Amino acid sequence: MNNAFDNLHKLAEEYCQIIENVDEGDSGWLRKVFRLLPQLHAAIALFLEEDSREGGHMEPNLEMRFALFSKLHQLLGEKDAYWMEYDLGHEECRSGSLADDLTDIYCELKQGLKLLDEQRADPDSILKRWRRGFHLHWGKHLVDAERHLYDLSIRGAL
Repeated sequence: MNNAFDNLHKLAEEYCQIIENVDEGDSGWLRKVFRLLPQLHAAIALFLEEDSREGGHMEPNLEMRFALFSKLHQLLGEKDAYWMEYDLGHEECRSGSLADDLTDIYCELKQGLKLLDEQRADPDSILKRWRRGFHLHWGKHLVDAERHLYDLSIRGAL
C-alpha cells in the first residue's frame, strides 16, 4: 500500500502485542500504551478524510472481549475508573473505564490484523474497516483513554 498504512499497521501490531502480553509483573505496560496511543491516533487520522462508508463490520467475540476486559480491569485496579462528562460527583459514579477503552481498541485492531495475516483481506479493505470503526466506535475509546492516561501521568500515577 503506502508508508502511512505500513506505519498504522506496525502501530496496531505493537499495541495488540502490548495488550496481549500484559501481566502483573510488567509495571511499564501502561506507560508503553500512554506513549503509543497518540502515535496510533495520528496514524489513523491521516486517513480519516477519505470515504469511510465501505468496510464491513465483524461480529465481536464477546467471550474473548470480556476475558480481556476482566484481565485489564483487575490489573488496572483503582486506575481503571475515570470521570465522564456527565457523571455525578460521587466516587462510585465514575462511568469511564480504561480497561473497556483498551479492550475495545484492541478488538477493533486485532480483527483487521487477523484478516491481514490470514490473507482474507487486502490492506485497502482493512483500512476502510479500521476507519469506519474509528468513526463509529473505537475513536471515542481512543480519545477517552488518551485523556485518562494523560490525567494519570500528570498525577504521577502511571
